[in-house]
Amino acid sequence: MASTPPEERVYVKLISAEGHEFFVDKEIAMKSSTTIRTMLEGHFREAQDNIVRFPDISSYILEKVVKYLHYKVQHTDSKLRVPDFPIEPEIALELLIAAKYLEC
Repeated sequence: MASTPPEERVYVKLISAEGHEFFVDKEIAMKSSTTIRTMLEGHFREAQDNIVRFPDISSYILEKVVKYLHYKVQHTDSKLRVPDFPIEPEIALELLIAAKYLEC
């Protein structure tokens, strides 16, 4: 992935059900999630504001999703063995539902 200079990066604000805000590089978010890409490319309010609200995703799960978005971009096209992404068993089902919704 070609690196964009920090001063030229655009960030997207992801807001959880509890109102916690997570800032993600827009390029990473769009490469890693079909749902987020659709929201940010379409004629949606999210595309104008660069803010995406997830009223059904808790802060802890959204934080884990953000970590996974970075993990996915970092290890895409890797020639080396990709390390396992750590998922605690007690959140696996909720994380799976969020990942399916976000298509990541």
